Amino acid sequence: MKNIFHKSLFAGMLLAVLPGYTIAGPGHDHGEEAAPAANGNSPRRLPDGSVFLPKVSQRQLAVRTLLSEQKDLPQAFEMVGKVVMDPNAGGKVQPTAAGRIEPGPRGLPSLGQVVRKGEVLAYVRPSTGAIEKANQAAQEAELRSAQALAEKRLARVKQLEGSVPQKDIDAAQAELIGLNERLAAVKGSLMSKEAMVAPVSGVISAANVVAGQVVDAREVLFEIVDPSRLRIEAVAHDAHRAADIASAFTQTATGSKLELEFAGAGRTLREQAIPVHFRIKVAKDGNAPALTVGQPMKVVAQSRTAVTGIAVPASAIVKNASNQDIVWVHTGAERFVQKPVRHVPLDANTVTVVNGLEGGERVVVQGAPLVNQVR
Repeated sequence: MKNIFHKSLFAGMLLAVLPGYTIAGPGHDHGEEAAPAANGNSPRRLPDGSVFLPKVSQRQLAVRTLLSEQKDLPQAFEMVGKVVMDPNAGGKVQPTAAGRIEPGPRGLPSLGQVVRKGEVLAYVRPSTGAIEKANQAAQEAELRSAQALAEKRLARVKQLEGSVPQKDIDAAQAELIGLNERLAAVKGSLMSKEAMVAPVSGVISAANVVAGQVVDAREVLFEIVDPSRLRIEAVAHDAHRAADIASAFTQTATGSKLELEFAGAGRTLREQAIPVHFRIKVAKDGNAPALTVGQPMKVVAQSRTAVTGIAVPASAIVKNASNQDIVWVHTGAERFVQKPVRHVPLDANTVTVVNGLEGGERVVVQGAPLVNQVR
């Protein structure tokens, strides 16, 4: 009791000496910086997994929704393909013999140059060996000698016209004409060059030569394509699907959708798959799509079989933390709920949700990845 009294007395004296000193109660110590209070009107992920997104944030993120509608849609499947040239609107220029390249009347064509059917693109002067040249020169000399004798023989029989049969005169003339033609052919073979002619009208898509280059026979010198008449070749691993194609679509690098027209399917397997050809429908404005031969493409083909589901843009499908395909549904003015879904392709930009959605729900079709990033 005496110790307690001394401690109280000491504390009272200390307070009297230090009048500015106060002792803070529990929870009122400001020795550390206090954490700022959370803003209750900021985007955040709620405990149940939904997202609270104020109207201001929705406008800033350009979030757009679409009212879902369940109906029968064509069943679709994807195929891997590439751009190929139309066999009637493209071609290759190849020499029939080895030789040296010489420029054409307009010089050697460059990539992207427009050419017309029948236009001379270049010349190939055949390369002959020393023995071949010597044989041709000897044959030319022999023909010249025979030509000179035929001319003298024809002159003699013409002087004796009336005393010799007319058939002898005609025979001498025919012999001389034949020798002249043979001599012209031999001389032409020594100096001739093969003209490389454009087989179709279009643009130069490949040019593999320069002036003076020596090329072999059947070597591809130029490739010509018509950009407005390209095709897409895809591969189908199911013969039943290849025979049940009603329509098809593909997507360019810029995101625009291209309609395709089914041209036919092969009847011979190529690498255990069936090749399928599609024609590219030209847009209403007449502008050809910016495609190149050999460019890989993804083709979405629609069959004649229908499937019940909801059509949504492919951009509405995102991945959650469990790597599941989900869509965000707008359930309230500022509340969004995620729903796992199962979908199949519909066309190049749209998918069909066959499970996980119901008709009448408002689905986020623009800004879904941004909503999905809210934490």
